[in-house]
Amino acid sequence: MSTSTSDVKRVAVVATGVIGASWAAYFLARGLDVDATDPSPGAEERLRAAVAQHWPTLERFGLAEGASLDRLRFHARLEDAVAPADFVQENGPERMDIKADLFRRMDAAARPHVILASSSSGLAISGVQAQCRHPERVVLGHPFNPPHLIPLVEVVGGEHTSADAVARTMAFYAAIGKRPIHVRREVKGHIANRLQAALWREAFHLVDQGVASVADIDTAIAHGPGLRWAVMGPFMNLHLSGGAGGIAHVLDHLGGPIEDWWHDLGAPSMTPELKKSVAAGVADELGTRRTADLEATRDILLMDLIRAKASAGTLQ
Repeated sequence: MSTSTSDVKRVAVVATGVIGASWAAYFLARGLDVDATDPSPGAEERLRAAVAQHWPTLERFGLAEGASLDRLRFHARLEDAVAPADFVQENGPERMDIKADLFRRMDAAARPHVILASSSSGLAISGVQAQCRHPERVVLGHPFNPPHLIPLVEVVGGEHTSADAVARTMAFYAAIGKRPIHVRREVKGHIANRLQAALWREAFHLVDQGVASVADIDTAIAHGPGLRWAVMGPFMNLHLSGGAGGIAHVLDHLGGPIEDWWHDLGAPSMTPELKKSVAAGVADELGTRRTADLEATRDILLMDLIRAKASAGTLQ
């Protein structure tokens, strides 16, 4: 049974920690009803406090018609949250046994056509869907933290996921203002986290080898490539660096040196000494600044950047 994105009026948010609360706030801001559930003591109070904290930021972005904090309901029983939902977003612990059991329960409670999406950052959706009666509607919908700000969502199907479920999931996220991408094969870490891991690997290597300080590496990215990457991705940036000849010209002339750099990249081990060195470097870089203040400044800059990109029109 196929359901259009316009039929999604009510979303269940299962597990309401940092990611779940952020998702709940975003769904509410898009004018949806949210039924949330989490078994941990004090979960409802923490969820409502987190959503209230995110709300001014979402108001600055602009709320959808009908958006209201009053449309948030909390349920002690998972089944009560899932049964009336048109879409389910799960955010439980990153353990396959817990995930698989959650999806077994959600699958039993939800109407058969309703998409069940997991926010998992690393687990394979094929394992998550293994105990479901309707595995064809189980997908991965991995957001980039924080979900109420960052548009990216990675959508992955498992061994038994239908093409229709993937398409409907992509369409739903796009309809509420996200930028979904389809990860066409299950791999550890999906796409964005693997790209981050590649950069982290060399960053840790450069610190380990005494090539640069933690602060120097952060400066190199934040005031160099990071500025361009915030505008467009690595392939489009490489294309623009080739002038009239574009990326073909770049690869003809710099393909060899780039490959040589690949061979020279490091493969550090996360030793106690390296962890201590990086932690000390971050402490030095922070100085007297508070993490909460940095987060607030980051969020303001992110909002300004996202709004600027939206007004200028997407480049990709």
